[in-house]
Amino acid sequence: MTEQVRAAGGRKVTITAIAAAAGVSVPTVSRVVNGRSDVAPETRAKVEDLLRQHGYRRRTTVPGDRAALLDLVFNDLDSPWAVEIIRGVEEVAHAAGFGTVVSAIHGRAGSARQWMKNLRDRASDGVILVTSVLEPVLHEELRRLNVPIVVVDPAGSAALDAPTIGATNWAGGMAATEHLLGLGHRRIGFIAGPPRLLCSRARLDGYRAAVEAAGVAVDDELVMQGDFYHEGGFTACGRLMDLAEPPTAIFASSDQMALGAIEALRRRGLRVPEDVSVVGFDDLPEVRWCAPPLTTVRQPLVEMGKLAARTVLRQARGEEIDSPRLELATELVVRASTAARG
Repeated sequence: MTEQVRAAGGRKVTITAIAAAAGVSVPTVSRVVNGRSDVAPETRAKVEDLLRQHGYRRRTTVPGDRAALLDLVFNDLDSPWAVEIIRGVEEVAHAAGFGTVVSAIHGRAGSARQWMKNLRDRASDGVILVTSVLEPVLHEELRRLNVPIVVVDPAGSAALDAPTIGATNWAGGMAATEHLLGLGHRRIGFIAGPPRLLCSRARLDGYRAAVEAAGVAVDDELVMQGDFYHEGGFTACGRLMDLAEPPTAIFASSDQMALGAIEALRRRGLRVPEDVSVVGFDDLPEVRWCAPPLTTVRQPLVEMGKLAARTVLRQARGEEIDSPRLELATELVVRASTAARG
């Protein structure tokens, strides 16, 4: 949507042009035009000066200010992990008087393009991308719209010039592996997440670093590819247990894969942790209630959502942000799914 304003001489000036001249987003100019208070004073002064230069007069046909909105975009929404991020974003957005529009693009080009069209139509105040992969042409479109963007758990090297929010995945991977090594396990299976994601690679690197630091040779046959979902953990665990020398412990790089691994072990008549210890990653609400309660690495998902929302709102107000890359600390939570090697 390209909103137009009428200058004193009758010519039309687009808000997009004003935003480009001021070096701010279209929603920021709209907030100034509508007299909203959530704009930094120096940004407001710059925009108002440009509006005066173009002889801008506010239109009187608009019935009221448009809704203040944040777009929250996931690749998929079929995970409790996504719900935790949404909780954090929505809490901050609601407190600031913003609505939250949640979308899933499912890794499909058509879905991503439709979302981009909807974004233009509703003139969102900011975008939070969560482990989402967009086509280069859509990256360019986001840049052109000049909408504030924050990326949570970036998929790869940043293609967008945007702040990123993550967790200490490498440290979490190392802590989980060190816990199992401390219990006497030496053959530790690892179930990896999608390799395109930085968080997946960091957790694997943390696992490898801990094994090497303990003086144990890294055995590549103990590393299985997963997908962060129950089925991936179930299948990968089966492959690990089919090895000539199966592991005595398994570190799955997501809680859902850990739960899938526990089910695979149960179907083979193996007990957790008596026969095989299992560690997950995320600390989703459900894992403290499974049998046995899961030892896992707590990732502060709600806090990551809150921080992402605060960061994009600061950008929308024209304020400086503290750092282009922020990482929140992970924490090992020991429960009953791990035990000393028998």
